[in-house]
Amino acid sequence: MCGRMAITLPPEAMAQLFNATPANDLPPVPNYNVCPNVNIHTVTSDGGTRHLKAMRWGFLPRWYRKLAGGPLLINARSETIAEKPAFREACRHRRCLIPADGFYEWERKEGEKPIPYRVVRADGQPMAMAGVWQEWEKDGNRITSCAIVTTGANAKMTEIHHRLPVILGPNEWPLWLGEAGKGAATLMQPVADDVLNLQRVSSAINSNRASGAELWNVIEKGVD
Repeated sequence: MCGRMAITLPPEAMAQLFNATPANDLPPVPNYNVCPNVNIHTVTSDGGTRHLKAMRWGFLPRWYRKLAGGPLLINARSETIAEKPAFREACRHRRCLIPADGFYEWERKEGEKPIPYRVVRADGQPMAMAGVWQEWEKDGNRITSCAIVTTGANAKMTEIHHRLPVILGPNEWPLWLGEAGKGAATLMQPVADDVLNLQRVSSAINSNRASGAELWNVIEKGVD
């Protein structure tokens, strides 16, 4: 599961990192509390030419008659993505990368309040999550939307949650984007434990209205 993230890298830096041409309508950054149903940054490839573009986070299958025409599909499970009607065509032909500084997850224990963590790359580099995308059009309203592909948690992530986004390294980007032939399904695995750091943050992130760099501050366990 991935339901919140932080995006602070300037579009120019994203474009350079992914060797992509940036669109003119990219969402503003920094945003330390990115929630579903808003536009986020994505990287696609068209014949080997990469594009940095905005997409709505919340996948819209073509058969939805309206924006809220069904469940909010912010994640796609790697175990079923090839069979689910909503995602099976996209996972073959419309894959993307979703850049972020990291994402938030909550540790949930019975009888206790959920404890929020930020999950980041241990090397301090931006995170590139695997995604799928879809164009949806109804009554002249055209929206490009996406979902983050998730897999089972690695051992470190299991400490707080049982799911994890598929996180890809630079050497894996060409295969996921379809630039390096077939075999992208082999990438839908949990990243190695030493790739990630889990850092406790304030419960202020529980509010989808919260914003600001203070949400990214690490705090000691038991302090809030």
